[in-house]
Amino acid sequence: MLDLIKSRRSIKKYQDKPVEKELIQKIVEAGTWAPTGRNRQSPIILAVTDKEIIKKMSKTNAEVMGADTDPFYGAPVVLVVLADKTASTYVYDGSLVMQNMMLAAHALGLGSCWIHRARETFEKPEWKAYLKGLGIEGEYEGIGNCIVGYADIQPQEKPRKENWVYYID
Repeated sequence: MLDLIKSRRSIKKYQDKPVEKELIQKIVEAGTWAPTGRNRQSPIILAVTDKEIIKKMSKTNAEVMGADTDPFYGAPVVLVVLADKTASTYVYDGSLVMQNMMLAAHALGLGSCWIHRARETFEKPEWKAYLKGLGIEGEYEGIGNCIVGYADIQPQEKPRKENWVYYID
């Protein structure tokens, strides 16, 4: 597990190759096993492989950051994590889901990267309506977008900063 944690990298270039549904299911299953405050299980995951929906989400995400590039780097899968804002730990819960999914993707030979602006995207009326159309109602906030696919690059390890840990004996 430590080797897996230490070797995972954020991937920002993907092969034009779909990810098998069984692998996506394993990744999202790992997300559902993340710890959550008081076991409230406040997050939900949207597993998106529909190219048109990904394209629309990418466009909205890019608009939020004032860019005209693809913030999803051509990844064929976007796993959107949203969490119920009525849980006091919802941001932490969703963050743990994201981490579990990124580690699971790496363990399965896939690349991943946390892409921000899920909150801003799903605050927009059209995306709130989209969630409602899926039958998702309530006070959900976007936590992150976990993009997944077959890596087309392998970033190098970067050194850890000094003074990261202070031991108090």
